[in-house]
Formats: sequence, C-alpha cells, structure tokens
Amino acid sequence: MKKILIVGAGGQIGSELVPYLRGIYGVNNVVAADLDEAKLQALSDGPVAKLNALDGERFAEIVKTHKIDTIFNMVALLSATGEKDPMLAWKINMGALENSLNIAKDNGCAVFTPSSIGAFGPNTPHDNTPQDTIMQPTTIYGVCKVAGEMLSDYYHTRFGVDTRSVRFPGIISNVTLPGGGTTDYAVEIYYDAIKYNKYTCNLGAGTFLDMLYMPDALDSCVQLMEADPTKLKHRNSFNIAAMSFDPEIIAAEIKKHIPTFTMDYNVDAVKQAIANSWPNSMDDSCARAEWGWNPKYDLNKMTIDMLDKVRVKFDKGMY
Repeated sequence: MKKILIVGAGGQIGSELVPYLRGIYGVNNVVAADLDEAKLQALSDGPVAKLNALDGERFAEIVKTHKIDTIFNMVALLSATGEKDPMLAWKINMGALENSLNIAKDNGCAVFTPSSIGAFGPNTPHDNTPQDTIMQPTTIYGVCKVAGEMLSDYYHTRFGVDTRSVRFPGIISNVTLPGGGTTDYAVEIYYDAIKYNKYTCNLGAGTFLDMLYMPDALDSCVQLMEADPTKLKHRNSFNIAAMSFDPEIIAAEIKKHIPTFTMDYNVDAVKQAIANSWPNSMDDSCARAEWGWNPKYDLNKMTIDMLDKVRVKFDKGMY
C-alpha cells in the first residue's frame, strides 16, 4: 500500500483508520472520502474528498486523481439501523461495494471491505464458529455481508482484483461513539459507568458475543493488507476475534475498577433477536495461520484502557 483511499472515512472505524494509516504511510498518502463535510473537516490534516460512494463517476475520478492503489470501503448501514429500512441498507451497502470493486478492477487497486459476525445466522454453529461454515443471516446487514464476501471473491477469481476482508466482531472504541449496531452496549457501558455509575443494558444476561478493541481492529486491517498473497488460502473473509463475553462479565470487570457500579436490563427485542443469531465465539485459527493475526488486548487490558480514556474525556468536558 502506497496511496490509500478510505471511503466512508467519517464512520466508526473509518474515522480512526484514517489517522492510523496516515501515521504509518504518511499524511499525504491517505485520502479520506465521505459525504459528510463536518466529518471530513475533522480529518483535514491530510487530503480529503467529498464523495457519495454510490456516485461511481466521482469515485473513479478521486482514484485517478490521487493515483490510488488501495481502497478501503468502509461504507455500511449497521445491523439495527439497517432493519429500519432494509432496501436502503441494501442500496448503500452493496452499491458502495460494487463501485469499489469495479473501480479497483479498472485501475489496478486492492480492496479491503469489512465483513462481520452478522454474516452468520441461527443455523451456524455458535461456539467456536468455524472459518468455513453455513451462513444464513436473518438481517439485511448480514445478507449484504454474505453477498459482499461472495462478490469480492468473484472479482478476485474472475478479474484478479486483490480483494481481502475480515469478519469483524463487535468493535469497542474510546474515540468514536457507536452508530446503530447490535454490540453498541459494550461501548456505552463504559461511558455510563463513568458518567452515571450505572448502566441499563439492552441485551440480556447470557448473551455472549465476540468483541475486539479498536486498536486491534485497526492493526488487523494493516496486517491483512500487507500479508503475502501467496499465503492467503482465504480472502473474503477471515474470522478474527480477541475476547467473548456477556453483559454480566463485562459489568463484573468494570466493578473491579468502580466497585459501586451497577447494571440493570431493559432488553431491546430487535437487538436481542439479532444477537441470538450470531456466534458466541469464533475460531480465528485461519487468520492466525495465514497472516499472523494476534490481538494484543483482552477484556482486562481493554477495560483498564477504556476507563482511563473515557474518564479523561469527561474531565475535559467532551461529554
């Protein structure tokens, strides 16, 4: 990777991926593209471009102008948000991917498009979910992810496009607030623990889900895109994971640092149904074997860092 375009740069992952990649590859070699001008302003220490990812002509123009060799397509409506307007989710999620793949094919670019644990469904083995297994999601978000994995593999085998992807679990960040995902509680709980000393969880006790701290998520993108392609037996898409827990476990971990913290429940039926269809834990041995995936954060290390970083935000009056 030498010249990188991040589409959907203002989103939960994109807004942190931009400065992360600029720190590695140079500020002027990472172009941030998004439709939201305010989000672009926050990333304007380097090159930015206003882009509706469904506008293929403008998309291609940016790639040509900046001589892009790698596209990170981070555009997506997330799981819970997508259920409110499924056809809009399909249009945005698949339209952005189609443009990314076609423009990459025409301009010799590599493409990274994140998949998700949402690609799995209720008939998938839920414990130690295999890399290669049945995938029958029950959300439009999941349907888009499965279709995206298959389409990306097709562009690799049919046209030789260097497509790569990971199946992200829930991502926990101390920088960017969540935006309509089923795993949002695992971010919100830290903010409410600091601000209110209590939290009302919208997923029920016993709901185990794989999670990943944002620094590991960002690192996975670089690790995979820099990996030797001859060692990649899988491309779209690799299971990756770092920790699996339910609300009771994360609450107990927070109580180690805030002994008076309490949690109760007000379960969101839609989010609970989605979570129940997803894996409790994934087998990421293929990622570890094929490109050296090795996360640095477990629940304990992440919780210490999250509480420290969130507390600083509140002390500075940022929330």
